[in-house]
Amino acid sequence: MTHDRRCAVLPHVPTRTDGTFRRAIETGRSRLLITGAVMAFAFAAVGVRLVDLGAFASPATQAETTHAVTETAMATDRATIVDRNGVIVATSLTTTALAARPDRLLDPIQAARRLARVFPELDVADLEAKLTSDSPFVYIHRKLTPKMEMAVMQLGIPGLEFERAETRVYPQGRLMAHVLGFTDIDGRGLAGIEQGLETRLKESDEPLRLSLDVRFQHVAHQELAAAIETYDAIGGAALVMDARTGEVLSLVSLPDFDPNKPAASPDVNRFNRATFGTYELGSTFKIFNTAMALESGAATLSDGYDATNPIQVGRFLIRDYHGKGRYLTVPEIFVYSSNIGSAKMALDVGPPAQKAFMSALGMLQPIALEIPETGRPQFPETWRPVNTMTVSYGHGLSVTPLHLASGVASMVNGGILFPPTLLARDEMPIGRRIISEPVSFDMRRLLRLNAVAGSGKRALVPGYMVGGKTGTADKPNGSGYNRRSRISSFVASFPMNDPRYVVYVVLDEPQGTKETFGFATGGWVAAPAVAAIIERIGAIAGIQPVEEDAPELQHAFAIELPEETKRLASLQQ
Repeated sequence: MTHDRRCAVLPHVPTRTDGTFRRAIETGRSRLLITGAVMAFAFAAVGVRLVDLGAFASPATQAETTHAVTETAMATDRATIVDRNGVIVATSLTTTALAARPDRLLDPIQAARRLARVFPELDVADLEAKLTSDSPFVYIHRKLTPKMEMAVMQLGIPGLEFERAETRVYPQGRLMAHVLGFTDIDGRGLAGIEQGLETRLKESDEPLRLSLDVRFQHVAHQELAAAIETYDAIGGAALVMDARTGEVLSLVSLPDFDPNKPAASPDVNRFNRATFGTYELGSTFKIFNTAMALESGAATLSDGYDATNPIQVGRFLIRDYHGKGRYLTVPEIFVYSSNIGSAKMALDVGPPAQKAFMSALGMLQPIALEIPETGRPQFPETWRPVNTMTVSYGHGLSVTPLHLASGVASMVNGGILFPPTLLARDEMPIGRRIISEPVSFDMRRLLRLNAVAGSGKRALVPGYMVGGKTGTADKPNGSGYNRRSRISSFVASFPMNDPRYVVYVVLDEPQGTKETFGFATGGWVAAPAVAAIIERIGAIAGIQPVEEDAPELQHAFAIELPEETKRLASLQQ
């Protein structure tokens, strides 16, 4: 008998567990469908809005949206600084700082050694000291690059923290170092505009607009550096000022420094020769002396003084370089740069009136500027007749180059002194009258005469009607003056038929060369640099050259001189 071993197939009977499972699957399927529908609707809505903004929104709406995004992304704790044309010269970038909380570190010594491998410029011993200190919070690195940040994250060290920070950067490098200054690691201004306008930069989001023009600054920086190198000077300064408003369009002091790395340069490089250094500026002061005499009525262009013999003052002599040994008219005194004639002219005005005139010009007070580096003029406590004589030709009164440029601007612009500024002026400032318009025009005629027939010939630029004055002064050395160490300068204005700019170049201890026949005076070493600056910025400013020989200009600027004066004047001044 055989047995059938096949098992009968029994019908499946649903169980309670199986039903619950099916219901769960159906519920999940429904939820997925709903979620998918919601997401599809959301994406559709976003897509429609993007099409609407891109294809149908008005330009104004698009600009507002872009502006809002930009403002959010670019918001910083310190305002950007721009030049007068909107070129960024200082701004803040968001960076990351690495800090540590020593009490949360599991192994401070090991952490220090691992961090030193990421930052090889940091000293391991210093890191260990920081991470084992009792301080609750210490900085390890203040300016992390994204690559550095990723490397630290990969270390996985508990107790390290990343902190949002800002880094002040100066895209133009050294170009405006002394004007801008710099900040410390915490963003506090330590010099220049950064320090002088600290509150404004911290409290306003609007860019701070300077009066300086990056293009003018570049020209002045290049030409001053070339002059310093050519004549082996120890330093110098160059200024360009708007004679009509008092705005400083260029201010250079050399040697300088990189504000991105101020500590990398010697301390002396941070000295601002243009606004902080005070110097006896020599015969450039004859501009003020002559204007003072004409304004007071003590002299006219038709008058003159006997410059035959030196003036004995105690044990000192006031003499002329290559003196003419004769009577000189006022224009000749200016063109020949006669110390004797200038001294006698000043004595006719008198010590009290001279001191009052210099005070009105701002020569006895520091200039109220937007930077803290402003020098205090040095002048005699008791203003005696001998002081009046020496001040007339630029000795015994020390001022900054900015003082000089500002004063000259008032001499040529119609007689109004405008307070100098490093900030752009959108409105005409209120000035103070120093001399009358007729006297101002006479000074323009004299400055033009000196450039054409006197010591300013090397500053001439055809078509720009340049007028100017040289200045050379021996530097004081305690009890007297060092005749082998001098300040040589040249100040000019152009165009003299309608003055717009004052340009001033100062060289500290220049040396004569073969090309200058060994001379290192202002007419030889500073005037050519002024000419180079004028030629370049005149083109940038769009000044149209004039026909200098036009009869109307020749007639307006004509000054009659004796025949001898028509020969080239001495360049010793």
